[in-house]
Amino acid sequence: MPRQASSVEESPVPGPDAPMAKAKATLLVVDDEPAVRRVLVMRLQLAGYRVVCAEDGEEALTLFHREQPDLVVLDVMLPKLDGFAVCRRLRAESCVPIIFLSALDAIAERVAGLDLGADDYLPKPFSPKELEARIATILRRVGRGSATSEPRGEAASGSGVLRVGELVVDTNRRQVTREGQRIALTYTEFSLLELLFREPGRVVPRAEILEQLWGYPPRRAADLRVVDVYVARLRGKLEPDPRNPELILTVRGTGYASQRMGDGSLAAAG
Repeated sequence: MPRQASSVEESPVPGPDAPMAKAKATLLVVDDEPAVRRVLVMRLQLAGYRVVCAEDGEEALTLFHREQPDLVVLDVMLPKLDGFAVCRRLRAESCVPIIFLSALDAIAERVAGLDLGADDYLPKPFSPKELEARIATILRRVGRGSATSEPRGEAASGSGVLRVGELVVDTNRRQVTREGQRIALTYTEFSLLELLFREPGRVVPRAEILEQLWGYPPRRAADLRVVDVYVARLRGKLEPDPRNPELILTVRGTGYASQRMGDGSLAAAG
């Protein structure tokens, strides 16, 4: 049954003769509303992206394996296989960035999506400009080729290998290991780890984390839940006892801080 209101806020769209930039990344857009797909394809192509579309969850998985997109824009309410199930399957094999779209704006729904490993969550109706901005922010952070399960070996100048307690953090390969065993982190999770341990002991406000990692300031209290969910996910992977964290500490009413380790916090490995 068609939905009564448009899920995409109206905004000017250039005509078909407008120049298009060379495709800079491939996006997979998954939505069962033809109007939403049509607007997003137009806008994202004009922004320079190559766009492929799916209208249900099963088609999304097929196209993902065939096209190997750099980012997935994924509606939650889909026929055949819902967006949460698609996300769960993608996360089992890939760290590709995922942005959820949903008419369900309840905090519980947003948390559920982020808990599955999505990188962001945009409630409907939304502005195409805001979606474009969030896509650009994520792609700048992770680079291209994110559909592969292995991290790329790109490194920022001056980065190296660090020890955080029993963890070895390789910022060149964006990998974390404990006793030689690799701990799988998404790009967003690793970026959060880097931000928190850049200055051990410094309290990083939740709003600052949101702006640095997701590229937008908090407009509602629900926006900051994105940060809380990702900190919880990171603790679940890194902390021996996530309920009593030792590496990432909560500073109530403010944000989070990395624990100063007894050997001088982050020390160069080797």
